[in-house]
Amino acid sequence: MNTEAFEEASAEALFDLPCACQNLRRATRIVTRVYDHELKKASLEITHFGLLTALATAGEVNQKRLSEGFAMDSTTLTRTLERLREQGWIRVKQGKDRRERLFSLTPAGKRQMSEAKPHWERAESRLRQELGEKGWKDMKEAVSLLTKSAIAA
Repeated sequence: MNTEAFEEASAEALFDLPCACQNLRRATRIVTRVYDHELKKASLEITHFGLLTALATAGEVNQKRLSEGFAMDSTTLTRTLERLREQGWIRVKQGKDRRERLFSLTPAGKRQMSEAKPHWERAESRLRQELGEKGWKDMKEAVSLLTKSAIAA
């Protein structure tokens, strides 16, 4: 992460961008930096933390379900899951069908999540404090609505 560029950025420097896509991409880059800045203290990125969290919640799940749940390209997801497997944080086993692979957390993955959670909470708290409770609730509702609308479009 380029923290220098992040520190130099200011709300006043932002361009007025013409479309939802450009505005959302910029917002996600900045928000990702906030989370990654904290999570790097636990040797994680927000993408990894999100997948570990999903596996902790879902238990054992196949790649198709993960891809759909994150609206993530399967190729990108394959690379990310492989990194998590190499770290020993997830296990992979064959499903009912020879082509299906099932993913789940390992004990090391659970420990990694426990170590990372306070860092994630710090990032979450920073953003929540800046937005305020109403802003936080409105943001979550707007993003959910936009996601569903984009899927329909």
